[in-house]
Amino acid sequence: MKLFIINGPNLDMLGIREPEIYGKESYADLEHYLHRAAGELGLQIEVFQSNHEGALIDEVHRAYFEGADGIIINAGGYTHTSIALMDALLSVSLPVIEVHLSDPSRREEFRHRSYVAMAAKASVVGLGFAGYRRAMELLKALAAGGADNKA
Repeated sequence: MKLFIINGPNLDMLGIREPEIYGKESYADLEHYLHRAAGELGLQIEVFQSNHEGALIDEVHRAYFEGADGIIINAGGYTHTSIALMDALLSVSLPVIEVHLSDPSRREEFRHRSYVAMAAKASVVGLGFAGYRRAMELLKALAAGGADNKA
């Protein structure tokens, strides 16, 4: 099973940006964690990060054309603003799990709306790096026909 993990703006600043919210581990630490978790679960992953909306959309399209089985996405701030990214996720008809390191519902009100969630099977929030592993498990279960839509 091949999954695309797409990370949006400012995720490259992990460990620097607001460590009291996002933790002290770096983006390199996250990538290492993702590859280890995928290996433990028997999954192949492609990991991508960009601060540019169009690049994220291009990566969603690439996931489709390269035969991915699902997408895990942490769209960062585009979660709350990008109808274009939502449309891209809807257009590829792949199962999508939304991930956030923090819980946006416990933060500023402008973070409470998620356009990405409108295209996702589930959202995993507030679990830090472990949220990505949970998303991998959910997509694996969906492929096996046994997952519900609860994170």
